[in-house]
Amino acid sequence: MVNDDQEIVRYTANQRLNHWLIALSFVLLTISGVALFHPSLFWLSNLLGGGTWTRILHPFIGVVMFVSFFSFALQLWRDNRMTADDRAWLKAVPKVISHQEEGVPEAGRYNGGQKVLFWVLIVLMLGLLVSGVLMWRTYFTFPVELIRWASLLHALFAFVLICAIIVHAYAGIWVKGSVRAMTRGTVTPGWAWKHHRKWYRKKMRDSNLK
Repeated sequence: MVNDDQEIVRYTANQRLNHWLIALSFVLLTISGVALFHPSLFWLSNLLGGGTWTRILHPFIGVVMFVSFFSFALQLWRDNRMTADDRAWLKAVPKVISHQEEGVPEAGRYNGGQKVLFWVLIVLMLGLLVSGVLMWRTYFTFPVELIRWASLLHALFAFVLICAIIVHAYAGIWVKGSVRAMTRGTVTPGWAWKHHRKWYRKKMRDSNLK
Protein backbone atom coordinates (compact mmCIF):
# COMPACT_ATOMS: atom_id res chain seq x y z
CA MET A 1 0.00 0.00 0.00
CA VAL A 2 1.25 3.50 -0.84
CA ASN A 3 1.55 5.79 2.19
CA ASP A 4 0.34 9.39 2.18
CA ASP A 5 3.90 10.72 1.99
CA GLN A 6 4.86 8.51 -0.97
CA GLU A 7 4.46 9.57 -4.57
CA ILE A 8 2.88 7.62 -7.41
CA VAL A 9 4.65 7.30 -10.76
CA ARG A 10 2.50 8.74 -13.55
CA TYR A 11 5.03 9.12 -16.38
CA THR A 12 8.40 7.51 -16.99
CA ALA A 13 11.51 9.53 -17.83
CA ASN A 14 11.25 8.52 -21.51
CA GLN A 15 7.61 9.58 -21.66
CA ARG A 16 8.41 12.95 -20.13
CA LEU A 17 11.32 13.49 -22.52
CA ASN A 18 9.04 12.60 -25.43
CA HIS A 19 6.35 14.99 -24.17
CA TRP A 20 8.75 17.93 -23.93
CA LEU A 21 10.17 17.16 -27.38
CA ILE A 22 6.60 17.41 -28.71
CA ALA A 23 6.12 20.68 -26.81
CA LEU A 24 9.36 22.17 -28.17
CA SER A 25 8.47 21.10 -31.71
CA PHE A 26 5.01 22.64 -31.31
CA VAL A 27 6.46 25.99 -30.21
CA LEU A 28 8.92 26.08 -33.12
CA LEU A 29 6.20 25.09 -35.58
CA THR A 30 3.83 27.74 -34.24
CA ILE A 31 6.47 30.45 -34.57
CA SER A 32 7.56 29.39 -38.05
CA GLY A 33 4.00 28.63 -39.17
CA VAL A 34 2.52 32.03 -38.27
CA ALA A 35 5.60 33.72 -39.76
CA LEU A 36 4.88 32.02 -43.08
CA PHE A 37 1.11 32.53 -42.77
CA HIS A 38 0.95 36.33 -42.79
CA PRO A 39 3.40 39.09 -43.83
CA SER A 40 2.78 41.09 -40.64
CA LEU A 41 4.19 38.18 -38.63
CA PHE A 42 7.09 37.40 -40.93
CA TRP A 43 9.52 39.05 -38.48
CA LEU A 44 9.16 35.92 -36.32
CA SER A 45 11.16 34.04 -38.96
CA ASN A 46 14.26 35.78 -37.57
CA LEU A 47 14.01 33.44 -34.57
CA LEU A 48 14.79 30.52 -36.89
CA GLY A 49 17.47 32.23 -38.95
CA GLY A 50 15.39 34.11 -41.51
CA GLY A 51 12.76 33.36 -44.13
CA THR A 52 14.72 30.78 -46.10
CA TRP A 53 15.67 28.73 -43.05
CA THR A 54 12.14 29.00 -41.68
CA ARG A 55 10.71 27.60 -44.90
CA ILE A 56 13.29 24.78 -44.93
CA LEU A 57 13.02 23.83 -41.25
CA HIS A 58 9.25 24.06 -40.77
CA PRO A 59 8.31 20.78 -42.52
CA PHE A 60 11.21 18.86 -40.97
CA ILE A 61 10.23 20.01 -37.49
CA GLY A 62 6.69 18.95 -38.35
CA VAL A 63 7.89 15.43 -39.09
CA VAL A 64 9.74 15.37 -35.76
CA MET A 65 6.59 16.41 -33.90
CA PHE A 66 4.46 13.86 -35.74
CA VAL A 67 6.82 10.96 -35.01
CA SER A 68 7.28 12.05 -31.37
CA PHE A 69 3.56 12.49 -30.83
CA PHE A 70 2.56 9.11 -32.22
CA SER A 71 5.38 7.40 -30.34
CA PHE A 72 3.87 8.93 -27.19
CA ALA A 73 0.27 8.24 -28.20
CA LEU A 74 0.92 4.55 -28.90
CA GLN A 75 1.96 4.12 -25.28
CA LEU A 76 -1.19 5.77 -23.94
CA TRP A 77 -4.01 4.88 -26.33
CA ARG A 78 -5.38 2.06 -24.16
CA ASP A 79 -5.82 4.50 -21.27
CA ASN A 80 -7.66 6.87 -23.61
CA ARG A 81 -10.42 4.56 -24.81
CA MET A 82 -13.81 6.15 -24.17
CA THR A 83 -16.20 4.45 -21.73
CA ALA A 84 -19.71 5.09 -20.46
CA ASP A 85 -18.23 6.74 -17.36
CA ASP A 86 -16.27 9.12 -19.59
CA ARG A 87 -19.41 10.16 -21.44
CA ALA A 88 -21.13 10.73 -18.10
CA TRP A 89 -18.10 12.74 -16.95
CA LEU A 90 -18.38 14.98 -20.00
CA LYS A 91 -22.04 15.64 -19.21
CA ALA A 92 -20.96 16.61 -15.69
CA VAL A 93 -18.32 19.14 -16.84
CA PRO A 94 -20.19 22.12 -15.28
CA LYS A 95 -19.92 20.36 -11.90
CA VAL A 96 -16.22 19.66 -12.50
CA ILE A 97 -15.57 23.33 -13.27
CA SER A 98 -17.39 24.40 -10.10
CA HIS A 99 -15.42 21.82 -8.06
CA GLN A 100 -18.45 19.70 -7.21
CA GLU A 101 -17.86 15.98 -6.73
CA GLU A 102 -21.42 14.69 -6.32
CA GLY A 103 -22.70 13.21 -9.57
CA VAL A 104 -19.27 13.22 -11.23
CA PRO A 105 -18.09 9.70 -12.18
CA GLU A 106 -14.65 8.61 -11.01
CA ALA A 107 -11.96 9.10 -13.66
CA GLY A 108 -9.38 6.56 -14.74
CA ARG A 109 -5.85 7.58 -15.71
CA TYR A 110 -7.48 10.23 -17.92
CA ASN A 111 -10.89 11.85 -17.61
CA GLY A 112 -13.39 12.27 -20.42
CA GLY A 113 -12.12 15.71 -21.40
CA GLN A 114 -8.53 14.53 -21.64
CA LYS A 115 -9.61 11.60 -23.79
CA VAL A 116 -11.53 13.83 -26.19
CA LEU A 117 -8.45 16.03 -26.51
CA PHE A 118 -6.27 12.96 -27.14
CA TRP A 119 -8.35 11.80 -30.11
CA VAL A 120 -8.79 15.34 -31.45
CA LEU A 121 -5.00 15.72 -31.43
CA ILE A 122 -4.60 12.46 -33.35
CA VAL A 123 -6.99 13.68 -36.07
CA LEU A 124 -5.27 17.07 -36.24
CA MET A 125 -1.78 15.55 -36.42
CA LEU A 126 -2.82 13.25 -39.26
CA GLY A 127 -4.48 16.15 -41.06
CA LEU A 128 -1.40 18.34 -40.67
CA LEU A 129 0.89 15.57 -41.92
CA VAL A 130 -1.16 14.82 -45.04
CA SER A 131 -1.77 18.46 -45.93
CA GLY A 132 1.86 19.31 -45.14
CA VAL A 133 3.18 16.63 -47.48
CA LEU A 134 0.90 17.90 -50.25
CA MET A 135 2.41 21.38 -49.77
CA TRP A 136 6.05 20.20 -49.55
CA ARG A 137 6.93 21.05 -53.13
CA THR A 138 10.66 20.62 -52.58
CA TYR A 139 10.20 16.85 -52.57
CA PHE A 140 6.67 16.23 -53.90
CA THR A 141 4.68 17.35 -56.92
CA PHE A 142 0.89 17.62 -56.86
CA PRO A 143 -1.73 19.54 -58.91
CA VAL A 144 -1.89 23.20 -57.97
CA GLU A 145 -5.58 23.01 -56.98
CA LEU A 146 -4.79 20.21 -54.56
CA ILE A 147 -1.94 22.25 -53.08
CA ARG A 148 -4.27 25.22 -52.59
CA TRP A 149 -6.83 23.10 -50.75
CA ALA A 150 -4.05 21.52 -48.71
CA SER A 151 -2.76 24.98 -47.75
CA LEU A 152 -6.20 26.04 -46.57
CA LEU A 153 -6.74 22.85 -44.56
CA HIS A 154 -3.22 23.00 -43.12
CA ALA A 155 -3.88 26.48 -41.76
CA LEU A 156 -7.25 25.37 -40.36
CA PHE A 157 -5.78 22.28 -38.67
CA ALA A 158 -2.94 24.37 -37.26
CA PHE A 159 -5.35 26.97 -35.84
CA VAL A 160 -7.47 24.29 -34.14
CA LEU A 161 -4.30 22.60 -32.81
CA ILE A 162 -3.04 25.85 -31.29
CA CYS A 163 -6.43 26.36 -29.60
CA ALA A 164 -6.40 22.77 -28.32
CA ILE A 165 -2.89 23.13 -26.89
CA ILE A 166 -3.86 26.38 -25.16
CA VAL A 167 -6.76 24.53 -23.51
CA HIS A 168 -4.41 21.67 -22.60
CA ALA A 169 -1.84 24.02 -21.04
CA TYR A 170 -4.49 25.98 -19.16
CA ALA A 171 -6.05 22.81 -17.76
CA GLY A 172 -2.63 21.58 -16.65
CA ILE A 173 -2.05 24.81 -14.73
CA TRP A 174 -5.62 25.02 -13.43
CA VAL A 175 -5.49 21.53 -11.89
CA LYS A 176 -2.74 22.03 -9.34
CA GLY A 177 -0.23 19.20 -9.26
CA SER A 178 -0.64 18.26 -12.92
CA VAL A 179 2.48 20.05 -14.17
CA ARG A 180 4.74 18.17 -11.75
CA ALA A 181 3.58 14.91 -13.36
CA MET A 182 5.41 16.00 -16.52
CA THR A 183 8.41 17.49 -14.72
CA ARG A 184 9.05 15.02 -11.90
CA GLY A 185 7.01 12.14 -13.29
CA THR A 186 5.11 11.58 -10.04
CA VAL A 187 1.95 12.75 -8.29
CA THR A 188 0.85 12.59 -4.67
CA PRO A 189 -1.71 9.99 -3.53
CA GLY A 190 -4.01 12.87 -2.58
CA TRP A 191 -3.87 14.30 -6.10
CA ALA A 192 -4.52 10.90 -7.65
CA TRP A 193 -7.45 10.24 -5.30
CA LYS A 194 -9.05 13.63 -6.00
CA HIS A 195 -8.68 13.76 -9.78
CA HIS A 196 -8.25 10.16 -11.02
CA ARG A 197 -9.75 7.98 -8.33
CA LYS A 198 -10.34 4.93 -10.52
CA TRP A 199 -6.69 5.00 -11.66
CA TYR A 200 -5.59 5.44 -8.02
CA ARG A 201 -7.54 2.34 -6.96
CA LYS A 202 -5.89 0.34 -9.76
CA LYS A 203 -2.43 1.52 -8.71
CA MET A 204 -3.20 0.44 -5.14
CA ARG A 205 -4.36 -3.00 -6.25
CA ASP A 206 -1.25 -3.44 -8.40
CA SER A 207 1.05 -2.39 -5.55
CA ASN A 208 -0.63 -4.81 -3.14
CA LEU A 209 -0.08 -7.70 -5.55
CA LYS A 210 3.67 -7.14 -5.63
